[in-house]
Amino acid sequence: MQIDAHQHYWNPARGDYFWMPPDHPILARPFGPRDLEPMLNRHGIARSVLVQAADTIHETEYMLGIADGADSVAGVVGWVDFERPEDRRHLERLARHPKFRGVRPMIQDIPDVDWMLRPDVQWGFEALVDLDLTFDALGFPRHLQNFRTVLMRYPQMRAVIDHCMKPQIRDGAFDVWAPGITRLARDTGAYLKLSGIVTEAAEDWQVADLKPYVDHVLAEFGPARIMWGSDWPVCTLASSYDRWREAALELTDHLTPAEKARVFGGTAEEFYRLS
Repeated sequence: MQIDAHQHYWNPARGDYFWMPPDHPILARPFGPRDLEPMLNRHGIARSVLVQAADTIHETEYMLGIADGADSVAGVVGWVDFERPEDRRHLERLARHPKFRGVRPMIQDIPDVDWMLRPDVQWGFEALVDLDLTFDALGFPRHLQNFRTVLMRYPQMRAVIDHCMKPQIRDGAFDVWAPGITRLARDTGAYLKLSGIVTEAAEDWQVADLKPYVDHVLAEFGPARIMWGSDWPVCTLASSYDRWREAALELTDHLTPAEKARVFGGTAEEFYRLS
């Protein structure tokens, strides 16, 4: 089974996508299953993982409602407020939904780079371990060391690094990013999403621009810990769904059939327990 391990649905009229300019010409419109499913079908992708895009419980419930009516949505990654220990009750409630898989704090948007190390947010990581839920790590290269600290502190937490931790490809910042990725791969059991990198590349990106970064994560994490995701519709800022999918296939063409099956489905199925 082929799986898109990272995509979004939203309706800006809901009013809680605070990061999105209300007049954005590409993103500021509703996106739902009817928009994505033709592309999934075109590429033989059976299921997807729907990931939060707003820092509210309400959006998580909205996504679970979509998942209830869309067979293509295999799992939902939502959000709770790690600064409110009382939100554990929401985690416990959401965990009972058959398609709820875990949470993603929007750490990339938090000004304090050390936020995840604060004593008052540790309950959130502990709750994910207790409830056997997943943690999507969303950040930038400046967060690599702190994510390593957190993941080593909670080795039982099922964690995945979103978007290869957003290397600044357009700036040629490989050496800033690569050592931290190596340490994360070798010192933790985290998985990694091969997603979200086209929006970190130059506007006229080519497959060759992405190759050093993809080769590095494949070498360090290995196909058994890597899952492909589209990051649609965010990816449309820099690429069509089809172009990114074809680029990813080209960048992994040297893998064995079994390894490619892991990257394009098996790893996500295992990590998010989608079978």
